[in-house]
Amino acid sequence: MLRYLPFLLVLALWIYAFIDCLNTPEEQVRGLPKVIWVIIILLFGEVLVGPIAWLVAGKVRTAPAGGSTPSEWHRSHRTEFVAPDDNPEFLKSLKEENKKDESLLKDWEADLRRREEELRRKENGEDPKGS
Repeated sequence: MLRYLPFLLVLALWIYAFIDCLNTPEEQVRGLPKVIWVIIILLFGEVLVGPIAWLVAGKVRTAPAGGSTPSEWHRSHRTEFVAPDDNPEFLKSLKEENKKDESLLKDWEADLRRREEELRRKENGEDPKGS
């Protein structure tokens, strides 16, 4: 299996460079027209000259926005973990849910009382409709 590894790495680099070249807008291609770069990548891909030439000299590489790499941005913009009992938004949502639950419980209790009253009337032989 290891004897196929160099071939697979060359193939992967070849495919990556080819797809990268095809997806690059024409205004970001340096030196030669895009069609010529595609031909160079395809013709010289087996010896890695074409793909490496494309990656080094074929495309305009811009610096990341803000001058920092994504990992640098994440390091400087970390969000601090806040425990749920210290989070005011979470506590507010709990209060709102408690109010909803209490009103639902009151409705259930009222319905239960009404049904119990109806059952008592039926047992005593009274008209359940109350007429």
